[in-house]
Amino acid sequence: MHLSVIDAGLGNIKSIKRMVEHIGGSADIVTDPAALAGAEAVVLPGVGHFDYGMQLLHDGGWIAPLNSAALERQIPFLGICLGMQLMCRGSEEGERPGLGWIAADVKRIDTGGDPRLKVPHIGWTATTPSRPDDIIPEGDPDLRYYYVHTYRAVCDNPADILCSADYGTRFTSGFAHGTLRGVQFHPEKSHRFGMELFRRWLGIAA
Repeated sequence: MHLSVIDAGLGNIKSIKRMVEHIGGSADIVTDPAALAGAEAVVLPGVGHFDYGMQLLHDGGWIAPLNSAALERQIPFLGICLGMQLMCRGSEEGERPGLGWIAADVKRIDTGGDPRLKVPHIGWTATTPSRPDDIIPEGDPDLRYYYVHTYRAVCDNPADILCSADYGTRFTSGFAHGTLRGVQFHPEKSHRFGMELFRRWLGIAA
């Protein structure tokens, strides 16, 4: 399955393309929203402020093509970090509405009052699958991913929670609904764990 990596000015894209090609897949960096009409699978990566991210999507003409790909054609779609948050209804970080594909709101990390924990949350963190899914392996006691974030998604429906991690309190680190997937961590920075996620999602043989 060929991957289209969206370049809307939201950040880290080349490392995703390199990782997918390293594991034997194919990926293109897409700068023209019209190119999504023929996409087979899409990644929306992102870093930075929620409102600025939504502004870039609006100003770049991405909203309608994204809705068509994700909601009408229902092709496999993966949001990474800010990309995951933009799939939600909105964020405490800003005022603009999100894409609204997932019944979830984005809220600031709750460290549970632990003074030892700094925000943003940066680093490798053990991650626990919440239910069976095609991208997160179950039964791996070493499963961990690399995180850099200040906010996290809070889902209305527990059935949408794909995986979780702990940083003072437990938080949703991934969600899944139909063909939509979102992960708060950076699989492209998570070495073998990130490679395995992309292999599973894109159906690439190990």
